Amino acid sequence: MLLTMGDAAGIGPEIIFKAFDGGHLQGCVVIGDVDVLRRAGSALTEPLPAHLVARIDSPADLAAVPPGCLPVLQPADWPAGLHLLPQGAIDGRNGAAAARCIEAAVHLVQAGQGVAIVTAPIHKEALAAAGVPYPGHTEMLQALATSAQAGATPPPVRMMLANEELRVVLVTIHLSLRRAIEAVTFDAVLQTLHIAHQAAAAWGQTRPRMAVAGLNPHAGEGGLFGDEERHIIGPAVQAARAQGLDASGPFAPDTVFMRARRGEFDLVVAMTHDHGLIPVKYLGVEQGVNVTLGLPFVRTSPDHGTAFDIAGRGLADPSSLVSALQMARRLSAAGSVRT
Repeated sequence: MLLTMGDAAGIGPEIIFKAFDGGHLQGCVVIGDVDVLRRAGSALTEPLPAHLVARIDSPADLAAVPPGCLPVLQPADWPAGLHLLPQGAIDGRNGAAAARCIEAAVHLVQAGQGVAIVTAPIHKEALAAAGVPYPGHTEMLQALATSAQAGATPPPVRMMLANEELRVVLVTIHLSLRRAIEAVTFDAVLQTLHIAHQAAAAWGQTRPRMAVAGLNPHAGEGGLFGDEERHIIGPAVQAARAQGLDASGPFAPDTVFMRARRGEFDLVVAMTHDHGLIPVKYLGVEQGVNVTLGLPFVRTSPDHGTAFDIAGRGLADPSSLVSALQMARRLSAAGSVRT
């Protein structure tokens, strides 16, 4: 399993070392900066010695890593001095390095040298400062998934945030709210339902009960508060049902998540980023996992960001990363989440 370091100025390196110290990184190779990870280990409440970070050149070298050492693959042409940059600050050099880690991980998993990718948090402004043309992990992974195939169309992907109580799949992700509403189309909703339905087999549900959340208050209230439910979302749900999917809705978005949590539905499809993610994160970010559905490989991540406000202080909680590692192992064992 491949684990990318994330933004060097954030809590990614710290939670990686805490997960390692807790015995959760068996069989994992970290892709990142050796010195940054050594800095993270030295900042723990009980500092870990630098020699516990072992640099390797390939995942094939994992078997030769001494017991109790963290294997780190530092990509070629790596920028020097990242460990000297301040923590908790946006820097394009860290954004470029984070992108390089992601690129290396995809290349390795495509070459059969990894079974899954788990990504520590990146900072979107740092990516932009580095000139990376993607707003986040999901879009970058989507593009990289076909980068080796000339003329290939990137696979349709969707973000799912999940914990033990709730699974939510999003129709739109990193867009302004105005643009996200414009992106809620019949095809987008129907495609999301198909991606979610097909991916559910990876966690043991061959015919998941999918609830579709509306876009407007009270799901439009019969057109009084908006007509997207009547003209876009509802027809997409009807089409999905006609194609054999167990989809229902659209339901009022302020209550459908409670209904799913109580067991009435297996997952909820939400129209926009915050509509869908707030309910899951409210239940506790320490257990939440972000899963990218539709890729030709398994990818998970913690459901939190870089937490620049506490970076370098030894306060970060690795629980969500541990959950992401467990989810990646489970999905890898089940096959894949590709459509």
